[in-house]
Amino acid sequence: MHQRGTTLCSVCAGAGAFVLAETGLLQNRAATTHWAFAEALASRYPAVQVDVDRMVIDDGDIITAGGILALTDLGLTLVERLLETSVMLNTARFLLIDPPGRAQRPYGQFVPKLGHGDAAILAIQHWMQATGAREISVAALAKRASLEERTFLRRFKQATGFRPTEYAQQIRVAKAREALELTRTPVDQIAWQVGYGDTSAFRKIFHRVAGLAPAEYRRRFGVASDVGAAVAEAQG
Repeated sequence: MHQRGTTLCSVCAGAGAFVLAETGLLQNRAATTHWAFAEALASRYPAVQVDVDRMVIDDGDIITAGGILALTDLGLTLVERLLETSVMLNTARFLLIDPPGRAQRPYGQFVPKLGHGDAAILAIQHWMQATGAREISVAALAKRASLEERTFLRRFKQATGFRPTEYAQQIRVAKAREALELTRTPVDQIAWQVGYGDTSAFRKIFHRVAGLAPAEYRRRFGVASDVGAAVAEAQG
């Protein structure tokens, strides 16, 4: 069907991007899938340019979408292509959904790699998680792991996919996201609680990791009272 000119679309992972990747049609092309399966897709099909920061990737003859409910984004993309932008926007308004263009990053979560088999690095991961990643000095972490610094850095990156400072940022931002979702604690106080004395640096790191500013993240995902969230947003 593709050879005859059909545009192929995929949604999510199991019956989506993996099937297309298996055919070879995604080789050397950008594609997206659900963020939880991105690593598996990239590992199994290294020629695919996996990009899960986008909900939908329209690559002309192939369109890939992220999670299951990204089907709405995919549908609107097709409406816009086959009809016109005004029809797509009217459809989105009628369905009470946002037009395509959302990012997946705010919906993702940090899932540490723990099955790598490096006992020394695993012990450091557990310790960092238990202490909120307060200690990120390579010298101190390497000493705790009983490894030379360069060896520790190499093994840590190989096992986790991150440098120690990046790993610590993931842990801290995960804790900050939880606080933003479940409490009305001011953003500056959350920054201090998760280990950042410089709130400006915290906001930049949070935005880079989560894809949204802390106040916007709380507005979209917070479950605390509207009044408290509004006050926190004004402060953030």
